This record gives sequence, C-alpha cells and structure tokens, in this order.
Amino acid sequence: MAAPTGQLVSAGARESVRARHTRRFIVGIAAIAALGGALFGYDTGVISGALPFMEGHFGLTSLGEGIITSALLIGAAFGSLIGGRMSDALGRRNSLLWAGAVFIGGAVAVALAPDVPFMTVARFVLGLAVGSASVITPLYLSEIAPPHIRGRLVSFNSLMIVSGQLLAYLINAFLAQWAAWRWMLGLAALPAVALFVGLFFLPDTPRWYISKGRQEEAARVLRRTLPADDVPAELARIDHARSLEADARRGGWQQLRTPWVRRLLLVGIGLAGVQQITGVNAVVYFAPKILASTGLGTGASITATIAVGVISVLATALGMSLIDRVGRRPLLLAGLTGMAVALALLGAAFHLPHSPAVSILVLALMVLYMAFMQATLNTGVWLLLAEMFPLRVRGLAMGAAVFMMWLVNFAVALAFPLLLDAVGAGTTFWLFGVMCVLSLVFCKRYAPETKGLALEDLEDELRKAAGAAPAAH
Repeated sequence: MAAPTGQLVSAGARESVRARHTRRFIVGIAAIAALGGALFGYDTGVISGALPFMEGHFGLTSLGEGIITSALLIGAAFGSLIGGRMSDALGRRNSLLWAGAVFIGGAVAVALAPDVPFMTVARFVLGLAVGSASVITPLYLSEIAPPHIRGRLVSFNSLMIVSGQLLAYLINAFLAQWAAWRWMLGLAALPAVALFVGLFFLPDTPRWYISKGRQEEAARVLRRTLPADDVPAELARIDHARSLEADARRGGWQQLRTPWVRRLLLVGIGLAGVQQITGVNAVVYFAPKILASTGLGTGASITATIAVGVISVLATALGMSLIDRVGRRPLLLAGLTGMAVALALLGAAFHLPHSPAVSILVLALMVLYMAFMQATLNTGVWLLLAEMFPLRVRGLAMGAAVFMMWLVNFAVALAFPLLLDAVGAGTTFWLFGVMCVLSLVFCKRYAPETKGLALEDLEDELRKAAGAAPAAH
C-alpha cells in the first residue's frame, strides 16, 4: 500500500530542513576553522608592508630586517612540531582555541613593540600560533567534513592562506598613506578574536571523541553531517581506522630505518626544501622592498604588491583544478621551468636603468613567477607530502618534512636582505633561478607520481619504484 501523500510531503519537508541544517553547520565549520588559514596568510604577508616603515622607526639594518621577518618563521617551525601532539592531547578544537588566543596576544604585542628585541620575541610567539594552525586547521577540517566534500573543504584552507596574504596587502596599501605600520600588524587581532569566539560554538571531531572513548559525542557530531542511517557504519569505520593507525604508530620509528622508507622520507624532505629555496617567500615578505629598489616610492611599492596577492589567489584556484587532471610530476616540472625563466628575466630587469617602465616590468615578472609557483609547486608539494608516505610513518614523515619547510623558509627570510645588500637584486634572483634548475633535476629524478592511485595502492607502487619487494597481502 502506498504511503499517504501527506506523509510523503512531510517526510520530504523534514529531509529538506535537515539538509539545510547540515549545509549551515558545514559552512559554519569552514568559515570559522578556515580563519586559522587566513591568519596564517595575514601574519606572514603583512610584514611586507610594515617593514619599510619599521626600518626607519627602529633604524633597522638588513640583518635586523631579516631577524624580525624570520623570527615568526622559526616560531612556526616549532609550532608545527607541537601542533599535532597538542591536538591529540587537548583535542582539535581546544588546540585551535589555544592558537587563537596566541594569535590575539601576539598581534597586540607586535603592534605595541617598543624595540627590536621585544618585536623579535613577539614575532616568535606569534609564529608558534602560525605553525600550530598550519597543522591543526587542515586536520580539524579533514576529520569533521563529510567524505564527499572533504577534499574541497581541506583545499579551501589553502585558498584561505593566500587570501589572508591578499588581505594583508590590501590593508597595507590603505594604511601606508599614514605610515601606520602598527595598525597593519595589530589588525590581525580582529580575525583572531573571531576565530577564538567562533570555536566555542563548534564541536570537536568525531575521530578525536572516539579516541577518548566518547562515542555518543562522536555520534552526535556525525548526525549533523551525515544521514542518520550512515552514522553507525561511519562510527565503526573511524574506530577501526584508529586502531590500525595506533598499531602503525607503534612500529613507525622502526619503519623509518627501512631503506625504501628512508629514501621516501629524504625525497619528501627534499620536496619541502624545493618549495622554499626557489624564492617564493622572498617575494611574499619583501615585495615592496624589491619594487622600491627599482626607484618606485614606498607607498606605490606597497600598493603594487596587491597584484602579487591577487595572482596568488587565482593561481592557487587554478592549481586545485588542474592537479588531478594533469598529474603531480608534470605540474611540478612545468612550474619549475616557468619559474626559472621568470627569475632569469627578473634578474636581467634589475640591470636596466631605473624608470617607471622598469618598475612595471619587475612587477609583471614577479607576478608571472608567483603564478607559476602557486599554481604548480605550492599545490603539488603539499599534496605529495600528504599522499606519498606509507601509513606506518605518515605522521612522523610529514611532520619532519613540514618542519624542514619552515626551517628553510626561515633561512631564506633571514638571508634575503643580506643578499640584496651583498650582490644586488639581479644576482639574488638569478641565484633563485639556479635553485629552480637544480630543483627541476631533483623532481625529474625523484618526485613520485600519485595521480589516479588510491592511497591503499600507493605503498606497493612506491616500494617497486624504490626497488623493494611488494608487501605481502
């Protein structure tokens, strides 16, 4: 017998209401948690506009500029190390709350810094929050998102990072007319407050609740993101996956001694280094200083940097759309080739006489370089690091690679102003071009291709590539 029409309409209406509630919940999660990515981007990008004014206020040398810029990065390196462990102990949400509180305090501290030592310490503390957020935010999003939108939601965090950098460039350009560098730095406290307050309205992830034996709370969260009939199976799947991962972690350190795993770890660390030694953050942190060296005024240099932020957002979106169609290796190789050409031309441009036309040419070549970088290398390296390691060492190996990424980032930020003084902008960018060529050789020889392979199948493929025997099944 058919159900009465009224009952069908009522059931349909209830399902429609539930779908709207689910969408609102997921949008709320994305909007609040991704503020961590936006703060990551803002706090790394804002220094480019503040630095020219801080230089005069504090009487900074090139070494002082490098120290203030890189203090955040060495803090981020250690923050990335503690972020994962803290999220396991305190929970993903509570760890983001901690990062939000440090973001607030750090933003206020750098804005009020009376001298260089205080500024350096404040930037280091702020870096702890940046590094922690770089690990915890994608972890939180990946664990709480429904499976069918997990990839988009986690990739949204990457887009928010470059969007945060663009916001920093826009605010820098607006405030530059008043030389208001303290406001540039301090305004980061506003999204940090929004992150901190918003997290009080979000739950932790089902995976963390299950790891602490809180099954009912895990089920309550899943009922807000999945059809009710799917909840028991998802609970069982998460519980089973966690038990497998616990077994895997117990053998992780021993697995690192296996030759083929050790080789993969070295490749991963190499890829992390490639992402940084090719010069991207020299542009992100010092774009106005670079443009000013062509004869452009400080205010105009800061405003022109907006173009770098805009292209970073657009290129990241393009890279996200290409990565599964083109493949990881082809994207890396094409990007490094384009970056090398752009850097060679950029180095040559600095040997031309100063003029408005040369300033525009330098800006255009910087934008071209960033387009290649953000659409290919940045997108490809982060994805490969998430895919290429076997389960038993995935956490350990990715943690080591990300730590190395922050350390090389720190070294580049510290050395770049000194290189500008020692050999000039043209030679400095040619050196980055040489790094691109060496990185191209490294990626052609060692970077794995993971396109079209399920994560479960990757281990045997990578074993074969390294000359090891396939695992027994």
